[in-house]
Amino acid sequence: MARATYLFTSESVSEGHPDKVSDQVSDTIVDLFLSKDPEARIACETLTTTQRVVLAGEIRCKGVYENGAWAPGALDEIETAVRNTIKDIGYEQDGFHWKTLQFENLLHGQSAHIAQGVDASGNKDEGAGDQGIMFGYACDETEDLMPATLDYSHKILHQMAADRKSGKAPFLEPDSKSQVTLRYENGKPAAATAIVVSTQHAPGYDQGEKKAELDAYVRGVVADIIPADLLSDATEYHINPTGSFEIGGPDGDAGLTGRKIIVDTYGGAAPHGGGAFSGKDPTKVDRSAAYITRYLAKNIVAAGLATKCTIQLAYAIGVSKPLSLYVDTHGTGTVADDKIEAAIASIEKLGGLTPRGIRTHLGLNKPIYRDSAAYGHFGRKAEGDSFPWEKTDLVADLKAAL
Repeated sequence: MARATYLFTSESVSEGHPDKVSDQVSDTIVDLFLSKDPEARIACETLTTTQRVVLAGEIRCKGVYENGAWAPGALDEIETAVRNTIKDIGYEQDGFHWKTLQFENLLHGQSAHIAQGVDASGNKDEGAGDQGIMFGYACDETEDLMPATLDYSHKILHQMAADRKSGKAPFLEPDSKSQVTLRYENGKPAAATAIVVSTQHAPGYDQGEKKAELDAYVRGVVADIIPADLLSDATEYHINPTGSFEIGGPDGDAGLTGRKIIVDTYGGAAPHGGGAFSGKDPTKVDRSAAYITRYLAKNIVAAGLATKCTIQLAYAIGVSKPLSLYVDTHGTGTVADDKIEAAIASIEKLGGLTPRGIRTHLGLNKPIYRDSAAYGHFGRKAEGDSFPWEKTDLVADLKAAL
């Protein structure tokens, strides 16, 4: 039986965290290549460290990299895109500066053996880009149908970044982390028991009046994000608990693509299949199937079929049809879980949840990924082509199928 009263914690990291810098650079490459060729194949890993960015991975892209050769100007365009991403994040520091850092591009062609399994040919449909299990989740704790601990953690840092860039909080630097602990009663958020925020800052903001100014600012952001009825005098705050935080970002700690997968998904409130998202084109089911499972879970909760839902899909590399579909509404469903599974399988517009069907239904072969690489892939606003997996346009189909 699920516990009714407990403490639960989730963390987030800002766009300036070294791992998130790497994720955003990798997704900048994905967007660049998809803008040139919607059928591009990209698996881009990024290393960031003191004054250095290194790209590695496998690619295929018409007009950029074909037959083992780079198109004229492609290498310069890639480097410019990477430097502009780092500039947008805000890194102009001696230890990591968008203009003066050393850049190395080690991307190379996709393996022919992988390509033969993934590409459609003859009577063979396009197969999954890898084997694996993917999970999606939704719950009714917030308007975004996300776990409240993670939703608040993301939004605290997102607001701080906006204030840094607008000049409202000029003492902030790009690297920061947050953590929110809530007490749940009867399975619902009842109180914020602890808030942790560690933020890189300008010199001098670790003591005296400047430290007090930074602390007051952070508390004000928290009060703007977390509902007032969850905060009280008993809420414990830890703001820059280690003291000084002037050296940060890739200068303070090396960053790698794909090391913040729990931050990217559900903050530990739901299972994770293990695969990272950033740097991968949507033929990689690590990414696309995680998006479709979130989409399905969110629509199930939005339809009132459950207040909490976890969905799993599994694939084999080179095989188009998923090996399994699993729905768990954690005892909150208004209809049986197996009936929801059958309803999902019967909805033709989902294309049988094949990689091609997922990409077609959600419109994933577009340059829409850079914005997903910080502050979570889920719980975001579906606007235009962005975050299509956050739409709740499957509600009527689910109800009709049941």
